[in-house]
Amino acid sequence: MDTLVTIPDIGPISTASGFVSLERCSDSRAVAGKDGVVSITATGDRKVEFIAYADRTLAYVKSALGYPAYYPVHPVAIEKPVKAVLMDLDGTSVRSEEFWIWIIQMSTASLLGDANFELEDEDLPYVSGHSVSEHLQYCISKYCPDKTVEQARDYYFEHTNREMQAILEGEGREGAFTPTPGLKDFLLELRNRGIKIGLVTSGLYQKAWPEIVSAFRSIGLGDPKEFYDGIITAGFAIRPGEPGTLGELSPKPHPWLYAECARVGLGIDFKDRHHVIGLEDSGAGICSIRLAGFAPIGFAGGNIHESGTRELCVEWVEEFAGILRIVD
Repeated sequence: MDTLVTIPDIGPISTASGFVSLERCSDSRAVAGKDGVVSITATGDRKVEFIAYADRTLAYVKSALGYPAYYPVHPVAIEKPVKAVLMDLDGTSVRSEEFWIWIIQMSTASLLGDANFELEDEDLPYVSGHSVSEHLQYCISKYCPDKTVEQARDYYFEHTNREMQAILEGEGREGAFTPTPGLKDFLLELRNRGIKIGLVTSGLYQKAWPEIVSAFRSIGLGDPKEFYDGIITAGFAIRPGEPGTLGELSPKPHPWLYAECARVGLGIDFKDRHHVIGLEDSGAGICSIRLAGFAPIGFAGGNIHESGTRELCVEWVEEFAGILRIVD
């Protein structure tokens, strides 16, 4: 397979990867061929740009809200024994992407005053896997540039609160949160092997927690807080008259959620990071795991191929059984 570029601490990226070669970083601070910069390449969805030098690489994570960031890229590997598995929620542990895309669609429809509005297929990589505000900003930029993120968030939480309350009451959208086939047996097997389990989601607590509870209720695993060794969400939304927590500007593909779950939640030191693997079905999640210094495992069914991040995965699995083979 032809090689597009070789990125230090990542490796060769093929011409078929979906990666895009750039002359300069989006903020123009780095230019290929100048000041030691060998190459600049972006993931297919343009969310992360890799600035490669002869012996190191920086990752530039873009922001639709105006707060991008640079991160060092660390080499990743899987070393035995595997001490922890960090897992994404939406799309990996629970099949819920369609539900949350539907909420984004309804929010955009409310902004437009058009109840018949529907997202297009080409929108899907940009309305899943990132933060709520990133999703909404994408829709505003494309469909209603005269509106604001703040207006969109008001509609988003109006729809979310209504639907989540209905689901907790045993009603609401049918099939909104369906545990991924094999989830229960997989989680129990990890516990039997003494492997720590962390759950990591870019979802705000008020949307993520009912989803987790609903999924555990359906597979009979009791209280998620008592089962997982660590759970981290994007926190609480800032609302008028209510305090919020950090989460909207630092979610996936930034490394912080995965880094915090492993280091603070599970007590795993950075020097032991090669004994940790991360399981994700989204391109943003794969980048997040990689930038946190862990080995990302791609899980089929999400937008990894569409986002052009497949070659950032150390392994690829179609089902949970594939993960058990990796940790053996």
